[in-house]
Amino acid sequence: MKRGLILFAHGARAASWAAPFERLREQTAARLPDAEVALAFLELMTPGLPEVAAAMVARGIGEITVVPVFLGQGGHLLRDLPALADELRAAHPGLRLDVVGAIGEDAGVQRAMADYCVASLA
Repeated sequence: MKRGLILFAHGARAASWAAPFERLREQTAARLPDAEVALAFLELMTPGLPEVAAAMVARGIGEITVVPVFLGQGGHLLRDLPALADELRAAHPGLRLDVVGAIGEDAGVQRAMADYCVASLA
C-alpha cells in the first residue's frame, strides 16, 4: 500500500512565505520515492488538509502521516489539528491517519536550529 505524508503548515498572506515549505516538501519527496508527499495549510493558503487528504485517498492511499511544520504545540496544534484529524477519520473510515508532534519539538531539529544560531556568529 502506498503511503502519504502531508507536511502541515500554518499559511500566510504572502505567497513567498510558502517557498521554504515547498523546498522541504521537494527534499522530503526525493528521499521517499515510495510515498506521496504533499503540503497542506491550516489557513490563508491552499490547499487545506482536508482537500489534500481526500485527494490522496481518492488515489488509493490508505495510510497518511501528518507532520505539523510548526515550531511548537500552540493552540492550532492542540485544538485545530485534532479537530481536523477527527473530521478526516470520519470522512474516510478506512484511512489510517497518524499525526506526529510539531517538527520544532524534535531534538534533532532543535540541534540543527541551534547549530544555525551558533554559526550565525561566525
